[in-house]
Amino acid sequence: MKPFTPFLPAFAFFCVLLSNPGESLADGPVPSSAYPGQVQVKVSADALPMATGKFEPTWDSLQQYQCPDWYRDAKFGIWSVWGPQAVPEQGDWYARMMYQEGKPDYNYSKEHYGPQSKFGYKDILPLWTAENWDPVKLMALYKQAGAKFFVVMVNHHDNFDLWDSKYQPWNSVAIGPKRNILGEWAAAAKADGLRLGVSIHAAHTWTWFETSQGADKGGPYAGVPYDGKLTKDDGKGLWWDGLDPQDLYAQNHPVSAKANVSDMWEWNNGASIPDQAYVDKFYNRTLDIINRYQPDLLYFDDTVLPLYPISDAGMKIAAHFYNTSMANHGGQLEAVLNGKILGEDQRKTMVWDIERGHTNEIEPQPWQTDTCLGDWFYKKNVKYKSSGQIIHMLVDTVSKNGTLLLNAPLAPDGSLDDPAAQTLTEIGAWLDVNGEAIYGTRPWKVYGEGPSAEHAAAMQRQGFNEGNNFSARDIRFTSKGDTLYAIALGQPQGDLEIKSLGTAANLLDKPVGSVTVLGSDDKVEWSQDADALTIKAGDIKTSAEAVVFKITP
Repeated sequence: MKPFTPFLPAFAFFCVLLSNPGESLADGPVPSSAYPGQVQVKVSADALPMATGKFEPTWDSLQQYQCPDWYRDAKFGIWSVWGPQAVPEQGDWYARMMYQEGKPDYNYSKEHYGPQSKFGYKDILPLWTAENWDPVKLMALYKQAGAKFFVVMVNHHDNFDLWDSKYQPWNSVAIGPKRNILGEWAAAAKADGLRLGVSIHAAHTWTWFETSQGADKGGPYAGVPYDGKLTKDDGKGLWWDGLDPQDLYAQNHPVSAKANVSDMWEWNNGASIPDQAYVDKFYNRTLDIINRYQPDLLYFDDTVLPLYPISDAGMKIAAHFYNTSMANHGGQLEAVLNGKILGEDQRKTMVWDIERGHTNEIEPQPWQTDTCLGDWFYKKNVKYKSSGQIIHMLVDTVSKNGTLLLNAPLAPDGSLDDPAAQTLTEIGAWLDVNGEAIYGTRPWKVYGEGPSAEHAAAMQRQGFNEGNNFSARDIRFTSKGDTLYAIALGQPQGDLEIKSLGTAANLLDKPVGSVTVLGSDDKVEWSQDADALTIKAGDIKTSAEAVVFKITP
C-alpha cells in the first residue's frame, strides 16, 4: 500500500485496484424483481422478523422512497470511525494487513506484539481501553463545528461490535473499554439535538479476514498457522477462554477463489459465499441496532447493499428500516440509507454515497460524499486536510445536491488531537457566518463556474476523485427561495466576474436587486451586463476560504 496522503483512499482501499472491475448489477438496469435467479443464501425463518408496512424487499417497492427534508437541509455531518484498529496507530485496514507477510502492518505487528501465529488481531481487542473518551464533550465540539447529524461506526470489517450486542459476543461491553460505545454516542447526540446515524461494515468479514487463515512463508515460524482458524476449545486457560474466535474471524471456510481484494469484494466475482449462520447473524445484528437505537441513518460500506446480490438480507434490512422509521414517526419516513456504486434507478431507493469523491453535475437525487481529515482510522504523522479544503468540499458538494460526512479520527484513548479539533473549530467559525448559504438550501440551475468546473471529469464507479485545487475564480451556487448565493472558493482579488449571472446567460428569473456579502456590512459595488455580473470584491476580507455573495431579486 502506498504511503497515505490526504487524498489517497484508505477506508476501502480495494477501490484503488478497481481500474478494470468486473460488471456488477449496480452498473446496469435495476431488475424488476429483487434477485432474479441470484439469491444463494436467504435469511432464514428463524431470524428476527422484518417489519411490515409500505415497503417490501423488492426494487419496485423501494422506489417509493423519498429522502426526508431533515437530511436534505442538514448538509454536514460528523462521523466517528473508531475502534480497536486505532490501537496500533497505523491507520485503516490494520486487522487484515497485519496478516500479509511483508506488508508494513505485518512488520509493525510482528515487531511490537510478536509473531502473528502467537498474537493475532483478537489480542488487540483488550488493549483498546478508550480511557479518555468523553462523548459528551466531543459531541459539543461536533455541534460547534456545524454538524447537524452524527454517525458512529458500530462495527468495521473486523467484526467487533461497539454496543451490547445480543448476537456478537465479541463486543465493546464484554471486551476492551467495557462500555456501550453506540449507546453513549447516541445519548450524547440526542442531548445536543443531532440526528443519529450508524455505519455498518461487517458484511465483508467473511472474505476480508481470509488473510488470518495464512502462515508465514519464511523465517522461524514458516508454516505455523495464524490464529484465523482457532476455535473455542483452543482458548482454555487463556484470556479469551469461553469465546469462540470464529464468532470474530468467521474463517471456518475455504478461502475465496480469487484472493485479490478487487475481485472478492464483489460477492458474484470469485468470493467465497457465506453460509446461513453468517447471513442470519449479520441480519440479526443489524435489526438489533435498528430496533433498539432507532437511528435516522444507516450507512453500509457495501456495493449496493450488504451481501448483495447473493442474499436477500440487504433488501430485507432496507425494507425493515424504512417501515420501522414510518412506524416510529407517525407514518412519516425519516430514514436515510446509504449505499455505494448504485445504478440510476437504485439511487431512487436510497441515498447514493460516493467515497472520497464528487460528481461533476447536479444530481437529480440527494447524494452524499464521505471523507476524512486524515486516514480513516487514527494514524500517526498523517497530514490532515485543512479547514479550507473541507469548506471547499462542502460548498462544492452542496451545490450539486449533496451532503458531506466528515470523519475526524480519534486516538486509541478516545481523544481528538489538537490539529483535528482546531480544524473543526475553524469549519464551525466559517459556518457560523456563512451557514445561511449551506443549511436548508437547494441546488440552483447550474452548480457553478470557473476552472474546476470547466475541467471536471466524469466520476468513475466508486469515487476517489477528491482533491480539486479550487481558487477564488471557482464559483458555486446554492439557493433558498428567491435568494441566490454565489460562493467564491477563495478570497477574490479585484473584480469578480460571474458569467452565469450575465444577462446573456438567461439564467436569472428576475433582475438582480441587491448584492451583499455574508459577514460584512460594507456596501458592495456591482454591475451587470450581457457577459457577467461584476462585483468589485478586492476589499472584501470576510474569509480566506470562501466568500459568500447573497443575491436577491
